Amino acid sequence: MKPGVLFILFTVMIDAMGIGLIVPVMPDLILEVRGGDIGKAALWGGVLSTVFAAMQFLFGPLLGALSDRYGRRPILLGSLVVLVADYLVMAVAGTIWLLLLGRIVGGITAATQSTANAYMADISAPEDKAANFGLIGAAFGMGFVFGPVIGGLLAEYGTRAPFYAAAALAGINAVFGYLVLTETVDDRIRRAFSWGRANPLGVFRHLSRLPGLGPLLLVYFLYQVAFTVYPAVWAYYTSERFDWSPGMIGFSLFLFGISLAAIQGGLIRPILRMLGERGAVIYGHAADIGVFLLIGFVWSGTALLILTPLAALPAVITPALQGIMSKAVSDDAQGELQGALVSMSALAMVISPLIMTASFSAAIGPASPVYLPGAPFLLSALLMAASLGVFLRASRRFVFT
Repeated sequence: MKPGVLFILFTVMIDAMGIGLIVPVMPDLILEVRGGDIGKAALWGGVLSTVFAAMQFLFGPLLGALSDRYGRRPILLGSLVVLVADYLVMAVAGTIWLLLLGRIVGGITAATQSTANAYMADISAPEDKAANFGLIGAAFGMGFVFGPVIGGLLAEYGTRAPFYAAAALAGINAVFGYLVLTETVDDRIRRAFSWGRANPLGVFRHLSRLPGLGPLLLVYFLYQVAFTVYPAVWAYYTSERFDWSPGMIGFSLFLFGISLAAIQGGLIRPILRMLGERGAVIYGHAADIGVFLLIGFVWSGTALLILTPLAALPAVITPALQGIMSKAVSDDAQGELQGALVSMSALAMVISPLIMTASFSAAIGPASPVYLPGAPFLLSALLMAASLGVFLRASRRFVFT
């Protein structure tokens, strides 16, 4: 593998690890700098997560457009350098406002996946692009898997240790990139910067041009909102309900990530062969509803740990939905469709943490008529049921394999 490609994969993996590394310590860190109880910490955690996702949504297209004008190398290396500084600031932050600023800057610098994808497109022959984009997806998945467990282990050395580790990883990768990354943008493919192409709202304008896909896009969006309950409240829920340590939280997220990778990387094929695309989406929704209900009312930490890998079983929904929608549009509209799906995922990441953390805080607060820390997962079950209803009605017009 070429050194430049290795750098790109490391960059994407570090972006994902940077998110996961700090998840296990966020409840304790927010309590440390803000005070209050776990419910208030969850609300602030929702704000921090939403701000991070919003920055990715806003700046992903912008960084991609800037890289078309000025090149991939300065955008990628510059983002890594800023990311190092950002992690170091968060490592010493003594107020919630500095943490908030850190998440704003971190969201901007982590929005480089569009640039990483552009680099891979630059160096790939047409027949190799899909496989190379798959490498980026795999790198992001590996970062998601290993980030939380490493963060949980580092948390044993204090709430600031994961931030120093993330800064070190980003710094080492920046040096590596400086040494090996060559520029792929030349005058042949360079284009002038345009705010119209850098504006994420333009993606939503394209949604109306995709005939017949509105209901399926709604299904995709509802699913993303419901699924985001895991990164949004898992650390707060397990800390409040079962008094899990950061190490245990990190291990459970590692178990979930490994199971998710196994489903989407291997078991998805036999499931599709047995059920077809429509059946896989229906099965995934039904399984998700059941899992969310079980987590909402689970009685012990051991039972929840057993449920954790099972929670990945419905992960067939996303690839099956993407397959259905991809066949419903022409070959020259595939990029437009995938851009729309990316935008909807980002929007879900903005909205869901606020909804889920607010429901968690309300359900454990003194004004709640019943103590129900699993309330966000019950809400996700309702969203999943609504999504299934929309899908059953909308899918009648499509021909499935």
